[in-house]
Amino acid sequence: MQALALWLTVGALQLWTAVHGGPQQQRFVVPDVKWSLHKIQNFAWENCGPPSEPGVIKSLSVSPDPIAVPGDVTVSVSVANTIIFTAPLKADVTLEKKLGDIWIKVPCVDQLGSCIYDDLCIFLDGFFPPGQTCPEPLLTYGIPCHCPFKAGSYSLPSSEFFIPNMDLPSFLTNGDYRTRVVLSNGDQELACSKVSFSLQSENWWL
Repeated sequence: MQALALWLTVGALQLWTAVHGGPQQQRFVVPDVKWSLHKIQNFAWENCGPPSEPGVIKSLSVSPDPIAVPGDVTVSVSVANTIIFTAPLKADVTLEKKLGDIWIKVPCVDQLGSCIYDDLCIFLDGFFPPGQTCPEPLLTYGIPCHCPFKAGSYSLPSSEFFIPNMDLPSFLTNGDYRTRVVLSNGDQELACSKVSFSLQSENWWL
């Protein structure tokens, strides 16, 4: 795996936290308001490191736009890294939300928001135990799911995934967002990518 596969891992970590462990704030003592993700749209991406950086996204396509939740999403991606990626793979994630004409940094709360993950390799081992075969479609297309990741190019052709119903914490609801993810090992920056998107959510009373 390389820059984008690892970036997708970070995205999955943030999303998993939002669904299964994210904070849910009470606006009033009674009743409580929960927000359910309804739509994702205006997805865009770019590399943000120098041309000499070891890891780059070569192409990334996400459709449809908007993506209905729950619903299917089709993803295709091509990435490359010129050196081996070994543990510890640190991910520094900055998430910002647009308020009027300014961007406000979303703090890290329960591992969701602008967070630092000290080693993605440990996180991957939690999802895919060492020695276990990587799941589909990674297996079919020769995309590894454990550290270390050999230098090379990896591609996932158009593949369909289902996004289930999910609740969001109250600070991550309707609005425009942008995120910057920097992967590093020690003092060496390995990859940098930026992603922007818009969220639409619906509230309901408990």
